[in-house]
Amino acid sequence: MALFKKRTVGKPGEWYYCLEHHKVEEGPECPAKDRFGPYTSREEAQHAMDTARERNLEWENDPKWHDGGTPRDPEA
Repeated sequence: MALFKKRTVGKPGEWYYCLEHHKVEEGPECPAKDRFGPYTSREEAQHAMDTARERNLEWENDPKWHDGGTPRDPEA
Protein backbone atom coordinates (compact mmCIF):
# COMPACT_ATOMS: atom_id res chain seq x y z
CA MET A 1 0.00 0.00 0.00
CA ALA A 2 1.41 3.37 -1.02
CA LEU A 3 1.78 6.03 1.62
CA PHE A 4 1.15 8.84 -0.83
CA LYS A 5 -1.14 8.84 -3.80
CA LYS A 6 0.13 10.54 -6.92
CA ARG A 7 -2.20 13.38 -7.73
CA THR A 8 -2.69 13.43 -11.49
CA VAL A 9 -5.21 16.26 -11.67
CA GLY A 10 -4.60 19.66 -10.15
CA LYS A 11 -7.08 21.69 -8.21
CA PRO A 12 -8.60 24.62 -10.09
CA GLY A 13 -6.87 27.79 -9.02
CA GLU A 14 -3.51 26.14 -8.20
CA TRP A 15 -0.80 27.52 -10.42
CA TYR A 16 2.76 26.26 -10.84
CA TYR A 17 5.87 27.33 -12.71
CA CYS A 18 7.60 24.45 -14.51
CA LEU A 19 11.39 24.76 -14.30
CA GLU A 20 11.89 22.17 -17.05
CA HIS A 21 9.60 23.74 -19.67
CA HIS A 22 9.77 27.37 -18.42
CA LYS A 23 6.00 27.74 -18.46
CA VAL A 24 3.07 28.33 -16.15
CA GLU A 25 0.66 25.45 -15.66
CA GLU A 26 -2.62 25.11 -13.83
CA GLY A 27 -2.48 22.10 -11.58
CA PRO A 28 0.56 19.87 -11.29
CA GLU A 29 1.36 18.72 -14.82
CA CYS A 30 5.08 18.13 -14.31
CA PRO A 31 6.82 16.30 -11.44
CA ALA A 32 7.22 18.19 -8.16
CA LYS A 33 11.02 18.21 -8.54
CA ASP A 34 10.60 20.34 -11.68
CA ARG A 35 8.22 23.03 -10.44
CA PHE A 36 7.67 25.94 -8.07
CA GLY A 37 4.29 26.41 -6.44
CA PRO A 38 1.47 26.25 -5.84
CA TYR A 39 0.67 29.91 -6.38
CA THR A 40 -2.75 31.49 -5.99
CA SER A 41 -2.78 33.17 -9.40
CA ARG A 42 -1.36 32.77 -12.88
CA GLU A 43 0.41 36.14 -12.57
CA GLU A 44 2.12 35.09 -9.34
CA ALA A 45 3.36 31.89 -11.01
CA GLN A 46 4.62 33.88 -14.01
CA HIS A 47 6.93 35.80 -11.64
CA ALA A 48 8.18 32.68 -9.82
CA MET A 49 11.79 33.09 -10.99
CA ASP A 50 11.82 36.78 -9.99
CA THR A 51 10.44 35.89 -6.57
CA ALA A 52 13.08 33.17 -6.12
CA ARG A 53 15.86 35.57 -7.18
CA GLU A 54 14.67 38.24 -4.72
CA ARG A 55 14.39 35.73 -1.86
CA ASN A 56 17.86 34.34 -2.56
CA LEU A 57 19.34 37.84 -2.34
CA GLU A 58 17.50 38.50 0.92
CA TRP A 59 18.76 35.23 2.43
CA GLU A 60 22.33 35.73 1.20
CA ASN A 61 22.41 39.18 2.81
CA ASP A 62 20.56 38.32 6.02
CA PRO A 63 22.95 38.89 8.95
CA LYS A 64 21.24 36.10 10.92
CA TRP A 65 22.75 33.60 8.46
CA HIS A 66 26.32 34.90 8.64
CA ASP A 67 28.72 34.19 11.50
CA GLY A 68 30.27 37.63 11.81
CA GLY A 69 31.00 37.79 8.10
CA THR A 70 29.94 40.51 5.77
CA PRO A 71 26.92 40.16 3.51
CA ARG A 72 27.61 39.10 -0.05
CA ASP A 73 27.72 41.75 -2.73
CA PRO A 74 25.18 40.80 -5.44
CA GLU A 75 27.27 42.72 -7.99
CA ALA A 76 30.45 40.72 -7.27
